[in-house]
Amino acid sequence: MNNYRHLFFDLDHTIWDFDKNAEETLHELYHQYQLKDLGLHSADRFIETYTAHNHRLWAEYHMGRISKDTLREMRFKQTFLDLGLHPDVIPAEFEDDYVRLGPTKLNLFPGAHETLAYLKGKYTLHLISNGFRESTEMKVSNTNLAQYFDNVIISEIVGVNKPDKAIFEHALQLAGAEKYESVMIGDSIEADIMGALNFGIDAIYFNPAGLPKLDVVEIEIRSLSELMGML
Repeated sequence: MNNYRHLFFDLDHTIWDFDKNAEETLHELYHQYQLKDLGLHSADRFIETYTAHNHRLWAEYHMGRISKDTLREMRFKQTFLDLGLHPDVIPAEFEDDYVRLGPTKLNLFPGAHETLAYLKGKYTLHLISNGFRESTEMKVSNTNLAQYFDNVIISEIVGVNKPDKAIFEHALQLAGAEKYESVMIGDSIEADIMGALNFGIDAIYFNPAGLPKLDVVEIEIRSLSELMGML
């Protein structure tokens, strides 16, 4: 891996611990909205149901099958309906409050700052995120991640999502990087790994949960700190 000069990182689920931050946010909103009084007696079940819908909808968004508005409209609506809430009592402002509060959370994956500081001394680092502009910028700013990255590429600004080759092309042009000297690091097989490989750059699969490894994955890490021994 000594040929690499440019490292391209995903943000959500790779550096910024999306699920942990979402859980924190949803516990707060569960109590704020007094969802127990509406018949949702288990905060954990509410979070589990939301997480399943959110992951499914984000996968569809990555592939261009649904819009940002559809994702934001459906993830909580479907969660509340699945848990038996009548449409008339679904809290109208819940999504807006979640979007406002979530990006203020500060949980990163273990070793994030240490690893990025180490890598910045050896490589040029960039972010490519399929997240939405406002929330992505808040996450990067609030967690002091901006110091590590020369470029923060956000799909909503570019107009295409990973795994579309166009966003990788845009990122390499912005970085002044060649394919052979670039590698993508991320958690999504479809968006990050297949997107990068199909574009023609290497990829490192971040797999902290130890999910079954697919044949397409040649390089896998379970923790960010492994990158310090690898790169």
